[in-house]
Amino acid sequence: MYPVIEIFGRQIGTYSVIALVGMFVSFFTAFFVSKRREKIAYEDYIILCLFTVGGLLLGSHIVFGLTNLRFARTLIDSVIGLDFSTALTIFINMFGGMVFYGGFLGACFGVFLYTKIFKTINRPLAFDMLSIAIPLFHVFGRVGCFFGGCCYGIEWSWGFKITNNTVNPDINGVTRIPIQLIEAGCNLLIFLVILYLFRKGIMEGKLIYVYMLIYPVVRFILEFFRGDEIRGELFELSTSQWISIILFMFSVARLLQMKYSSENNKSAA
Repeated sequence: MYPVIEIFGRQIGTYSVIALVGMFVSFFTAFFVSKRREKIAYEDYIILCLFTVGGLLLGSHIVFGLTNLRFARTLIDSVIGLDFSTALTIFINMFGGMVFYGGFLGACFGVFLYTKIFKTINRPLAFDMLSIAIPLFHVFGRVGCFFGGCCYGIEWSWGFKITNNTVNPDINGVTRIPIQLIEAGCNLLIFLVILYLFRKGIMEGKLIYVYMLIYPVVRFILEFFRGDEIRGELFELSTSQWISIILFMFSVARLLQMKYSSENNKSAA
């Protein structure tokens, strides 16, 4: 594993570098693909990206904090005791990580907020663009996780033996299933499916719901092969598995509602 790389004499987290590259690649891929459907000004898209990335970062850290509520009591005690240094350390441990689903929900909120404030890009198209960008970005993110040594898989007779990981030294010397790379491959397939539907004009304005039908199923299954413990757990299921169930059910309900509304409109016409 390579949790850090050296650039110009400074050590930078491998995940951060790969995720940053993935962010640029995925968002600009969505932009250039969408130009076939509607002409969008660069400045409008950049503002949309800023709203999206802002929501992504905020949401990912908030949900990470919610999965680490065990720190909350200690944090409150530290604040009451006016131990600022300890409180800051606990706060960073509680909210310092990132959870994908939190980032996804935050990105959706960012898109919603942008389309609420500005009228330059219509909401259905904006969410279709997000549905293209998210799985492609997730490919880079999971590759970054693999090199960084986080979100690792369970111990397995087949896989990769983690070595020289200074960030998570406890996982060194153990052969684990490369669940990060498996998920990266799944996300690449999802991206190709969404891209095909977008270019063919299939499910136009509804691709975000298509994404929420496919990825939650994949994530729910892959969670059983995760070996990291910082994921939260309720009734034997992880936080991400519960979110997967909720998003899948929401997507089904929303698509049925849209279909019902469309049929009613045709009948009224």
